[in-house]
Amino acid sequence: MPSIPSYLADYADHYAQDPRAAAVEWFRDAKYGLFLHYGLYSLLGRHEWVQLREKIYVSEYAKLADDFRADAFNAEEIADFALDCGMHYINLTTRHHDSFCLFETAETEFQSLNTPCGRDLIDELAEACADRGLGLCLYYSHGRDWRHPHAPNNDRWGGSARPQYDPPEPTYAYGEDHDLQIYVEFLRGQIDELLTNYGPIAAIWLDGIAVPLKGPGEEFHCQELYDFVHSKQPQVLVSYKQGFLGTEDFFAPEHKAVETGGKPGEICTTMAPRSWGYTEAVCGQHIGEEEVWEKLREARGANCNLLLNTGPLPDGSLDQEDVPVLRRIGERLRSEGFPE
Repeated sequence: MPSIPSYLADYADHYAQDPRAAAVEWFRDAKYGLFLHYGLYSLLGRHEWVQLREKIYVSEYAKLADDFRADAFNAEEIADFALDCGMHYINLTTRHHDSFCLFETAETEFQSLNTPCGRDLIDELAEACADRGLGLCLYYSHGRDWRHPHAPNNDRWGGSARPQYDPPEPTYAYGEDHDLQIYVEFLRGQIDELLTNYGPIAAIWLDGIAVPLKGPGEEFHCQELYDFVHSKQPQVLVSYKQGFLGTEDFFAPEHKAVETGGKPGEICTTMAPRSWGYTEAVCGQHIGEEEVWEKLREARGANCNLLLNTGPLPDGSLDQEDVPVLRRIGERLRSEGFPE
């Protein structure tokens, strides 16, 4: 039997019988996790959808990589912070809709190792989580990509699949030249890397569900992807927001619970209004202690976990508007337990 992942150490007997069932039990017990949206968009501080909203062409957006340093991204401090806040897992954006990767990948040069940062941030966080018994969940933009030539286009997959460029983005494939299966293989290749190179992973957390929901979603071959994930690491849980096929291991809707049919649920929400990545315009408007406590209460009332997001600053440091609030929540959890 393979060694037990550190975050499942208390579930050893169950793990020996059924690794994924043990992981589901752990997930239900975990209740509370830290979500981090960090990437090139953080440097601009104008929302994680800035490339689409401002119709920034691919080559222009790529120039942000020249300034990506993440000097203050400290995985050990982040992991210690999560523990202090009473959280049991961390979910970091490995690759958002802009397709920039925070990990080493052979599938694209558009990655943190090819910037002044020169580091694999996923590797650093994986090690920090493993050392502390925290589950590491990996956000991965699946349905939406604004860089890959063969990612879903607006003609077949809805008007928000890609920025509405005028004139058209020259690097995209169009018409008969467009082949979604090239993109699907790219996705599988990267998820293979994430499950091969970073030790035991608690969850693969897919995003971009609105795109396959609007088009011929079967062309994404999602069940084959889910089966592949489970074959690589049997304890890994798969989520695709509110559920795409219904065969996901848990559902993770935004802001409010959905019917899960008895499966685990996780409500993801964010400290900053209407934003997941660092957004300067909403500084001073983040939710406070009582609002966070109420979100925990609502999640527990729905028998769901709460995955609470904060967007690190351009240098990778945690937002100091959120840090003291979340630490106080940790103190309350230790003294009062989870609200019911």
